[in-house]
Amino acid sequence: MVVKLYGLTTSTKTRSVAQVCKELNLPYELVVVDIRNGEQKLPKHTQHHPFGQVPYIDDDGFILYESRAIARYLVKKYGKQSGLVPMDDPEAEAKFECAASIEAFNFDPYAYGVAWEKVFKLRRGLQTDEARMADMLASLNAKLDAYEVILGKQAYLAGDNVTLADFFHLPLGTMLEGPGFELDIFTKRPNVSRWWKAISTRPSWLAVKDGA
Repeated sequence: MVVKLYGLTTSTKTRSVAQVCKELNLPYELVVVDIRNGEQKLPKHTQHHPFGQVPYIDDDGFILYESRAIARYLVKKYGKQSGLVPMDDPEAEAKFECAASIEAFNFDPYAYGVAWEKVFKLRRGLQTDEARMADMLASLNAKLDAYEVILGKQAYLAGDNVTLADFFHLPLGTMLEGPGFELDIFTKRPNVSRWWKAISTRPSWLAVKDGA
């Protein structure tokens, strides 16, 4: 069985789903959606993803959108023993959901805010709002100070085993640490640096880092 992944090879969320497939050794077929020309807003796409975004998957007729939901679904169906979503221990699962919430509400909005100003706006021919970027970066650094405390007590955000909550940081985090950006938001904090090195060098991420 091959999962069809509808998205763009360089899309952050598409690569996030692709990484999970790689981690689980789950074959997938990337069906390219030309978002630069607005294909994601056409009826053939919005009938499956009503928000007109990417990615979504077709798993033998089962359609699902939202990358975090897709990742959970794939692990629960194809990788129950992977530990990427703890399922046999209510406390471990609760810690995973806590870590996933940390990423969704304390990392993603600020990392995306910085990336929007510094990368995405420039790609659209728009000018960076330096003041807003500075605010977003200051907020992100404050959040990562809390990460430093958490990761001083355990190897990963949900405990001593890697989970999807860690993986979800990779697409935007890699962008902020990439050539021409290099904000040093991870490496200047010892515990965060150790964690970031562990997840960003994982073979499943390296396989999709430059394209799903």
